[in-house]
Amino acid sequence: MRDGAAVIAPVGSEMAETFLLEELRLIPGLRVKVNEPLAPYTSMKIGGPADYFLTISDRAALSQTLRALQREGIFFCLLGKGSNVLVSDLGVRGAVLRLDGEFKQRHWHMEEGKARVSVGAACSLPQLVREAVKRGFSGLEFAEGIPGTVGGALVMNAGAYGSEIEKIVERVEGVTRSGEPVGVDRAEMAFSYRDSHLPAGTIVTEVRLRLSRGDAAEMNLKIRELVAKRKKSQPSGHPNSGSMFRNPPGDFAGRLIEAAGLKGKIVGRAEISERHANFIVNLGGASAEDVRGLMEFAQQEVERRFSIRLQPEVRWLGEWPSGSGM
Repeated sequence: MRDGAAVIAPVGSEMAETFLLEELRLIPGLRVKVNEPLAPYTSMKIGGPADYFLTISDRAALSQTLRALQREGIFFCLLGKGSNVLVSDLGVRGAVLRLDGEFKQRHWHMEEGKARVSVGAACSLPQLVREAVKRGFSGLEFAEGIPGTVGGALVMNAGAYGSEIEKIVERVEGVTRSGEPVGVDRAEMAFSYRDSHLPAGTIVTEVRLRLSRGDAAEMNLKIRELVAKRKKSQPSGHPNSGSMFRNPPGDFAGRLIEAAGLKGKIVGRAEISERHANFIVNLGGASAEDVRGLMEFAQQEVERRFSIRLQPEVRWLGEWPSGSGM
């Protein structure tokens, strides 16, 4: 596996699994599900089961959970809104963590016409955009319609229409993979296209953003314009994971895929969208292998026609059949 695919480790012996499960179920603020299908938790509505699906409500529970998983050598990963991920049909061996509870909270701080908001990593990005506009603070309008969480947007430096989240970040709070707290100021960060370059293993728990006072009428007009633009250019009516490939330097992945004549191309029950060629939609009952097949076909055709190798923007997660990969 390449380009962000997970390295999979076995859960371990039956005795070790039983001991770990008992330990996890004793952690306050942690909800545990076993062999939980992941398709309902992804925007593509695709994905096999996770050995452990762990919903974490506060920082203490997060630290305890991480220490337990690390001690037992269990692979784990985070899943937010599942909007930028493709989960294998075989599922995830190990633990999938989902932040909830206090990780969705927002704390607004006002001074001299400026606003700083400390927002939990699990907060919905569209929800934060609407709340900022309602309060009369500008800077987040570009993110209207970007699915996912604030933490996910920070990690991938989400952006649209000429702006990215890096422009409003002040500080990031998180924990290491062993549960130790870590904080990073904006001056210490080096953002790039679709990457925040956080220290390896950092799990984002909170992001502090700086906004400015804005004109309510102008902000609402901009929001309406962006919503209309997205509805016109992006597919609706079928599950999808957003943009499948990163834009290559100086060009657009969607333009290249369309120029290769691939709009409407179908593999199984997955289709390259007729509306936007950088989207793959689930026509109903699509498998991760259907989507993988379309992605690989698009890569091959674009490279054959234009000598450009498209790189996935979606994150591949889970256990994949031998030979699968991007």
